[in-house]
Amino acid sequence: MQTEVLVSLITLAGSAIGTFAGIAVNAKLTSYRLEQLEKKVDKHNTVIERTYKLEEAQAVMQEQIKVANHRISDLEEREE
Repeated sequence: MQTEVLVSLITLAGSAIGTFAGIAVNAKLTSYRLEQLEKKVDKHNTVIERTYKLEEAQAVMQEQIKVANHRISDLEEREE
């Protein structure tokens, strides 16, 4: 009977070690994937920030074009 108990304890220890090893590997993989996702999110956020700055610059340029067109119209009217 002691042999069966010893075999079952060894089996229990092997199962426990395998389980914890699997959990550790899974935790490392999850951590790695989260890291990669954070990098992608950071990259996306920089694109959004640059797009916002470009939209602001475009709005300023459009306003400058409107002012320039208005000045041109005024000069054309003065010539006539």
